[in-house]
Amino acid sequence: MEYKDYYKLLGVERGADADAIKKAYRKLARKYHPDVSKERNAEERFKEINEAYEVLSDPEKRRMYDQLGGNWRAGQEFRPPPGWEDAFAGTDGAANGFSDFFESLFGGGFRRGARPGASGGGVRRRGADQHARLEIDLELAVGGGSESVRLANGRTLQVKIPAGVTDGQKIRLTGQGGAGAGGGPSGDLYLEIGIRPHPHFKLDGRDLLLNLPITPWEAALGATVTVPTMGGKVDLKIPAGSQSGRKLRLKGRGLPGATPGDQYVVLQIATPPAQTDKAREFYERMRREFSFDPRAHLG
Repeated sequence: MEYKDYYKLLGVERGADADAIKKAYRKLARKYHPDVSKERNAEERFKEINEAYEVLSDPEKRRMYDQLGGNWRAGQEFRPPPGWEDAFAGTDGAANGFSDFFESLFGGGFRRGARPGASGGGVRRRGADQHARLEIDLELAVGGGSESVRLANGRTLQVKIPAGVTDGQKIRLTGQGGAGAGGGPSGDLYLEIGIRPHPHFKLDGRDLLLNLPITPWEAALGATVTVPTMGGKVDLKIPAGSQSGRKLRLKGRGLPGATPGDQYVVLQIATPPAQTDKAREFYERMRREFSFDPRAHLG
């Protein structure tokens, strides 16, 4: 079988730390996820990326993989080194949907005491845990619901998303990971949540930020305006004398939870264009009548 260079598949150095591996996996998983990717070989690449992350994100599996040394290269024919089955007979079973290379290292083919044709597949062992990333919309993160996720092995699951889930949070699906060996239980599936960018709201922890354009007269004189929130539109009072960049807080309008987040409305003064003679005359009159220098503090 062909040797797989998991470091090369994720685009990281062999000495990369856990954070670098995780970052590389996230980037590639977003690019090649079969539900959103337009790449021609997206499904196959997605499977390879998940397999590489399954090994390199697990310290024990990574240690075992690194035992092979740097002599092997992608494309070479691979056979496990002599004694491999004895040295690593206590590892987890292989995960469904992974390559023959993966199974030769971590699967049921090398079990202490297993015999060809023996019933039960050798020693009873729990299947390997699996990891995947699930991208959801902000609306789903706020309100909760369900989302369909397609796994690397072709399975599709309907996953319940709790209201208030945060970016990077992991959801554990018991028994949805790799199949056990010798009748052992399946491993678990860990879904890492990614929240897609929203056209209007920016997520900051559990808080939401919204840039709100206002007119110069609303800023100067004060006003009550309607602003969107994830729970619907609300009226917001803008204090007189407001400047661009001022933040107004809507308590409890962020992500729900034991301590709900807030929504912060960031005021942005929008200047009307001077596209007509009347508008230009109005601005000229303002320039003459206002003794205002916004750069006076600069000296």
